[in-house]
Amino acid sequence: MLITTTSIVEGRPVQRHLGIVTGEVILGANIVRDFFAAVTDIFGGRSGEYEEVLARGREQALRELEDKARAFGANAVIGVDIDYETIGSRGSMLMVSVTGTAVVL
Repeated sequence: MLITTTSIVEGRPVQRHLGIVTGEVILGANIVRDFFAAVTDIFGGRSGEYEEVLARGREQALRELEDKARAFGANAVIGVDIDYETIGSRGSMLMVSVTGTAVVL
């Protein structure tokens, strides 16, 4: 299945628009991960722990989006938008949401 942030796919016209599809994942923060992220913040550099959480959340949300698009009979999702938000008390949870339009090319 083709998943793209663009609204068109060059050389492959949209035959049918099937509707909006979404994928959402909420991930909890971890005290150990928070501790190591704080140490990284103090000494500088990238927080590999949080980057792994972001990547895992994005992959899961995109997989959910793809599954929903397949259920619609789509072979592509166009116009995909990926959003990240912190939610919960003190931003203790991370929400990754993706939306797009399921289509047949």
